[in-house]
Amino acid sequence: MTAQRDTPPSRDGLFRTKSVEQSIRDTEEPEHALRKSLSALDLTVFGVGVIIGTGIFVLTGKVAKETAGPSTALAFVVAGIVCALAALCYAEFASTVPVAGSAYTFSYASLGELVAWIIGWDLVLEFALGTAVVAVGWSGYVRSLLSSIGWNLPGVLSGTDATKGFGFDILAFVLVLVLSFVLVLGMKLSARVTSIVVAIKIVVVLIVIIAGAFFVKASNYTPFIPPAKPQPAGSGLTATLTQELFGYAPTNFGLMGIFTAASIVFFAFIGFDVVATAAEETKFPQRDVPRGILASLFICTVLYVGVSLVVTGMEHYTELSVEAPLADAFKAVGQPVYAGLISFGAAIGLTTVCLILLLGQTRVFFAMSRDGLLPRFFSVTHPRFRTPYRPTILLGVVIAIVAGFTSINELAALVNIGTLFAFVVVALGVLVLRRTRPDLHRAFRTPWVPLIPVLSVAASVWLMLNLPVETWLRFILWMALGVVIYFAYGRRHSGLNEPVGRP
Repeated sequence: MTAQRDTPPSRDGLFRTKSVEQSIRDTEEPEHALRKSLSALDLTVFGVGVIIGTGIFVLTGKVAKETAGPSTALAFVVAGIVCALAALCYAEFASTVPVAGSAYTFSYASLGELVAWIIGWDLVLEFALGTAVVAVGWSGYVRSLLSSIGWNLPGVLSGTDATKGFGFDILAFVLVLVLSFVLVLGMKLSARVTSIVVAIKIVVVLIVIIAGAFFVKASNYTPFIPPAKPQPAGSGLTATLTQELFGYAPTNFGLMGIFTAASIVFFAFIGFDVVATAAEETKFPQRDVPRGILASLFICTVLYVGVSLVVTGMEHYTELSVEAPLADAFKAVGQPVYAGLISFGAAIGLTTVCLILLLGQTRVFFAMSRDGLLPRFFSVTHPRFRTPYRPTILLGVVIAIVAGFTSINELAALVNIGTLFAFVVVALGVLVLRRTRPDLHRAFRTPWVPLIPVLSVAASVWLMLNLPVETWLRFILWMALGVVIYFAYGRRHSGLNEPVGRP
């Protein structure tokens, strides 16, 4: 590695920065150090594990029937390109600042403390809510599998919904607690568990693609891009922001329907940025984190395209079911055994999604605590396992309770807007750090700067504008609460308030 000057951090104002060198030194303090045990393969497995979830089993058919038809495959390509633009920016930062915290840590080094706090607060919402939502979804699949063999949980232990009323989702609650325990025991154990589960999940997906290919009818691909249909316009809080600001309502089907579908299937890609949160626990982060991010994104895009082509080839898009399109497509061609296999794969797959989102949540919380923006009590690692056990236990219990008592369908969109906001901040951070610290050694460099970061910002903002107004309002309220907490606690306790030579 080439020599780098240790630029002292800016310590005045809301946009004071924490130098890359100081961030790396903080990871070397024994009391706050995480164990380095992960490889590029581990990171790729984490990425695939968190990306492949309900999207590949449910969202594919829903979007094909309602928005894009067979051209859903192209929508996955478009969404994958948007994520790839962001992934290139994440890869440069992760190789330059191999510290826990992902976008939070990156923005602290480039855009300043207030922006870092805001993005950290945003990630806390994204990962916590995402974990709870996925746990509830996992519980639904498991209950379905149990009912197929005659085991039915009491309604009061099956969660809260409009039909059953108030209840407690015992399965979602227990899942989050068990996964929190696994994370406390160590990253390598988490990686081994994830590797086994991801292997099962990929095998199930490949079986679906290969088996389904034998039942594809070429006539179902006609027309590949169905004629455009105006989408029913929303109103008030349910309207998209583009409609409220510009009067533009998204179009179903047709060429523009592909882009409308891309903004929907983007949900299926959420999570690849979690790989960057594990940079500090990687043996060779400068080399392996970019590989893990880009490899996992590529693998999942290929699988998504394959599944979408199979499901629209097996059954005409107008006849696909919305609730369980893949399973029902196999039933439609007289193969019910595969329906059970798909449900099993979905249940298995959501386990790793939940585990890795919980991992990302605890690492961001840990990094913010180590910087003093949250109580330092949470930045002490376990003396034996070298994991951030205190925030893992705290957040695990809180998220388990939320998952047990809450039906969070409407709030799921907050996960999407939070992720896109992080993409914007990271892309801007690459541009800023290229200007302010051109001397930094970058093991991986985002190509074609500033074009790639600018395109990443533009694409992310466009997808954000296609979200409902009510999602924006909830997001703004959460951010406002975060700003209040920053001024009430974080700013006064920040590590940047301490002398430069602090131990």
